[in-house]
Amino acid sequence: MSARTCIRNPIFYTCRACNVPAIPARAGPCTLRDRCHPEAAGGRQPGPCRAQGRGGHHSQPGILVSTLTLQEARDSSAIENIVTTQDDLYRDEDPADAVGTAVKEVLRYRQALRAGYSRVRETGLLTLNTILDVQQQLECNRAGLRRLPGTALRDAAGNLVYEPPPDANEVRRLMGDLERFIHDDPPFPADPLVKMALVHHQFESIHPFYDGNGRTGRIVNVLYLVKEGLLDIPVLYLSRHIVRTKPDYYRLLQAVREADAWEDWVLYMLDAVAAAASETVATVQAIRRLLQDTKQRIRANYRFYSQDLINNLFNHPYTRVEFAQRELGVSRITATRYLDALAADGVLEKIRVGRNNYYINRPLFALLSAGASPP
Repeated sequence: MSARTCIRNPIFYTCRACNVPAIPARAGPCTLRDRCHPEAAGGRQPGPCRAQGRGGHHSQPGILVSTLTLQEARDSSAIENIVTTQDDLYRDEDPADAVGTAVKEVLRYRQALRAGYSRVRETGLLTLNTILDVQQQLECNRAGLRRLPGTALRDAAGNLVYEPPPDANEVRRLMGDLERFIHDDPPFPADPLVKMALVHHQFESIHPFYDGNGRTGRIVNVLYLVKEGLLDIPVLYLSRHIVRTKPDYYRLLQAVREADAWEDWVLYMLDAVAAAASETVATVQAIRRLLQDTKQRIRANYRFYSQDLINNLFNHPYTRVEFAQRELGVSRITATRYLDALAADGVLEKIRVGRNNYYINRPLFALLSAGASPP
């Protein structure tokens, strides 16, 4: 069957008066599925989307959540022109302590992603309340759904290109419809990856919040894949691909609104998932190898080796005495002695920034920075 017949038939819901494009009634079996699921087309190997869901079978998933979600936070924020450096992010891991508005916003993104992930894992649902909580943590306010007209999208000449639904009751109704669609009410027989693309477009077109719509929508992508069992932990670098192809992202969003070009949009999102999954799996595997090498080196040469120490060095590419003291349950003097010994032998690199000493896991930092979008 041709991909042109994949998304078809009458609308599921819409707000034509508000220019919110209709979601197709259903998605039939077609080659769209094959883009991220080769096994569905008779292939032998599982597609990268499924492999990503297992997180590469990493033995320390907490390390991946600590490090990789920060990369997703940085790239998703960069789409909104919130630009930070890798060094700034790893030095300032708590939004309350961070210096600079951009760093605070990126760290709040990671915090919101973690909170949403915990809620979805706990309940198995991706509700409107969870989405509201995510946006609240991103923006540090309780403004909730828009009650006033949203920001209109205009071209370079100032002409109106797209205006989200202006009426508060319509915004709430559409978000209620979207919540039911997310939970298959009524049933929508499509691959979850296809459905994720539809959900994302509808969310961005409704534009339900005064601010933070883009970043909230990209968190919803990850949470939806967690809900559907395609991700065990929220470590998909989807925003990196969008940063690299930003003009296509916005062009295809608008093409659906103007010409119902759903297939091109869905194919773009499937390609983004496939690229992100392959890159993330490679990063996970590289982190695993580096962790094992570091673990063997420290265990062979230092009497103070412990798994808690290894976890500290990989949870915090820029670790500090305070972090080691807390996570290893040792005194400040002991934690300083451990980190200084590792720095003296080149396992870590010690630097001073302001009044703080940082101990950098330079190989891990280089691995995480490889392929990152430039600041």
